[in-house]
Amino acid sequence: MGSFGENLRRERDVRGVSLREVAEGTKISVRFLQALEEDRLDVLPGGLFPRAFVRQYALFLGLDPDKVATDFVAAHGEQPVALERKLVPAPERGPRLSLGRVFLAAVAVLAVVLTFRHAREPERARLQAPLPTIPAAPAVLPSDRVYPSPELAATAAANPGSGGDGLVLTMTAQQDCWVEVRADGATVVNRVLAEGESQRLEARGEIVLSVGNAGGLSIRVNDRPALPLGRAGEVRKNIVITRQNLPSLVEKDGAAAPDGHSG
Repeated sequence: MGSFGENLRRERDVRGVSLREVAEGTKISVRFLQALEEDRLDVLPGGLFPRAFVRQYALFLGLDPDKVATDFVAAHGEQPVALERKLVPAPERGPRLSLGRVFLAAVAVLAVVLTFRHAREPERARLQAPLPTIPAAPAVLPSDRVYPSPELAATAAANPGSGGDGLVLTMTAQQDCWVEVRADGATVVNRVLAEGESQRLEARGEIVLSVGNAGGLSIRVNDRPALPLGRAGEVRKNIVITRQNLPSLVEKDGAAAPDGHSG
């Protein structure tokens, strides 16, 4: 089993996501993300920043942020909040001020503070009001070209599939393969299927499939074998499956139809 950073990088690689895409989605610099994957905590800022970076990284990849943060602490321990403060040498003492000067300066500062405090009391009350809660944005994988091609989609619209409602997708892994499936807008699968493993799921109107090893996964839609999704190791994202485009996705009369998807 690899280190925490190696496991994090493997989760990113299996999804076909680059460090630049993670940086753009999380607003964390590529330098800090690379430091996480290389277990280089000396490059990261101190305090709570490393754990916050780990949680944002996990959310973007669709992982459980609490579990990934726990794994990070188990691998590296809690980072001290005030580490930088210990490294800063204490300033040298300057010449002593007389007690009278200190007292006069304190009185002057207090008078200024009270004046500004009285003038800014309404603004201060406004700033202390509770802020509205903003829900965290869901992690979204970068978009890709949609399969099938527009030409095949037009052909499918002119030749609608057989009667009946809903879609039934059956996935079988010929090799280890990461898959993400959204059924009617909700994510229902986001994990690695082991070689030989199968999974069946249903949707009312639309299924969107993303796969990290297109050649290692075979699918059937409504019990009809589908065309190959791509080559071994090829990453395919946002393969849209509906009742309307189903004829262009499945094999016709038991024989493979012409391959019309864009790579």
